[in-house]
Amino acid sequence: MNGKRVERGDLRCVNRMRVYLKNNWQLYALLAIPIAFVIIFKYAAYPGMRIAFMNYKPAKGFDGSPWVGMDTFVKVFKDKSFHTALKNSLIFNFLDLIIGFPVPVILALMLNELRFERYKKVSQTILYLPHFLSWPIIASVMLTLFKPETGLVNVTLMNLGIIDKGIPFLTEKWHWAVSYLLIGVWQNMGWGSIIYLAAITGIDAELYEAATIDGAGRWRKIWNVTLPCIRGTMVTLLIMNLGRVMGSNFERLDSFGNVQVKDFQYQLAIYIYEKGLAGGNFSRATAVGLFQSLVGLLLVLSSDRVAKKLGDDGLL
Repeated sequence: MNGKRVERGDLRCVNRMRVYLKNNWQLYALLAIPIAFVIIFKYAAYPGMRIAFMNYKPAKGFDGSPWVGMDTFVKVFKDKSFHTALKNSLIFNFLDLIIGFPVPVILALMLNELRFERYKKVSQTILYLPHFLSWPIIASVMLTLFKPETGLVNVTLMNLGIIDKGIPFLTEKWHWAVSYLLIGVWQNMGWGSIIYLAAITGIDAELYEAATIDGAGRWRKIWNVTLPCIRGTMVTLLIMNLGRVMGSNFERLDSFGNVQVKDFQYQLAIYIYEKGLAGGNFSRATAVGLFQSLVGLLLVLSSDRVAKKLGDDGLL
């Protein structure tokens, strides 16, 4: 009897699954496209990582290229240019994280407090727009605005009597560093606030009602209700951002690059292009990319463990 009941239960589950798939197959068909994209462009590329351990020549292919073990990594780690690129990447990525991480949170809190829906929607659209612009477009606009003598920003500041001479925002390395970081924050802050706004939307309204009854004002509600409720989201995104500390954006660096700022502009993405891809040294480019990925993975796992010890759920 028990066996027959189990078989009937299994048949009912199978029938329900068939009905469910029949009614919702379109959703799974749509999901198959991004899954295939990830498999092809991410996992299918994994066998190519062996290039880092070979003296790879495209004309000879994998079979004709000799294995060299860790020799490529040794050459990379002894290269002074690599040390410079690594130092610049770490410094600028950590500054990007320190400056850029709190800004989307603050922006989301500000947008959440707006009571006029139309103004709120217009503000969100304006703030999201920079994310959809490519770095060459952003760089061309910024280079025009920040020209030392004829740029709108410097001309306005000189006309107001704030400065006597144009500031070289993007043509002197220290000014370039500040401008580069702030432009990056401006470009990403609107898009980053979407996740926090979604997390804020999911907060139980009864918590705010209870805080109001207890006499809490707007700032107290933000500090004691909103921020604690989105803490998990903040920790998760912080962990994910730490995994990108070893990365660098070639398009962004190349768009803002010039001879005067090469000391700061020379980061790992530029190194990979100049010493690897442009020179046909694919083994070196792959080795540096693999090194970046491994360090990023270690940072994610370490930060996840620390977050769990501090009482958060973490990422994994």
